[in-house]
Amino acid sequence: MHKANTARIRRASVLTGIALAGSAALAQAPSSPESLPSPTASAPAPDEQSSYSIGLVFGSQLHGAGLDNTLSFDAVMRGFKDGMEGKSLTEEYKQRAMQLMRAGRENLAAHNRAAAREFLAKNGKVEGITTTASGLQYRVFKAGDAKRASPTGGDTVTVNYRGQLLDGTEFDNSDNHPQAVTLSLNGVIKGWQEALSLMKPGAKWRLFVPPELAYDVNSPPPIPPGSLLIFDVELVKVEAPPPGGQGARQPAGS
Repeated sequence: MHKANTARIRRASVLTGIALAGSAALAQAPSSPESLPSPTASAPAPDEQSSYSIGLVFGSQLHGAGLDNTLSFDAVMRGFKDGMEGKSLTEEYKQRAMQLMRAGRENLAAHNRAAAREFLAKNGKVEGITTTASGLQYRVFKAGDAKRASPTGGDTVTVNYRGQLLDGTEFDNSDNHPQAVTLSLNGVIKGWQEALSLMKPGAKWRLFVPPELAYDVNSPPPIPPGSLLIFDVELVKVEAPPPGGQGARQPAGS
């Protein structure tokens, strides 16, 4: 999991104004003027599927920002129509929109944090679950090679993993990457740093990462703000830092 230091709210950018240019080739004019076709300019038919897709993108982003019950649909459509007709977007409008987006994310994060606390309180009582001082929880499926060292500092690790939300939605999976996932221990979220530093090569753990040890409100899409994250992690290999100390690609929403 790659660290996120600032809130990242993706803004959709829609390019409109698709031009259709063409000329109809007229057949050679026959001698009778009545048979001459009258040239007509036919307007292109609206692209229903693409138009729907644009609306779906906007709606999904607003839903992801926690604004489901905050916005007036009629007012949103008026603003959309005015924007399409070229109405100026003033700084005041921009600030209002950004304030509303931030408030929506904060409210959604608060709801998700409460759900995380409730889950962790129950999960911590389950047999086989270990809770650390930081609040990280984990279950060991395979201990790994006890004779080998755990990763530390800027070590580079190779891992297999699957990340999901509390409701079971998968948001990342190393199987979807074209090659093995390697990363620097110093370049991942706090929950991963702590867990990997306890794991031995060959170990397979399930991690329950509280929001404050993950992304909290600064989550990248598609992770909702304030989410508890669940990972199945296999530590495949540990290596000393490469020349220059640069880690490799980061998983999970990077």
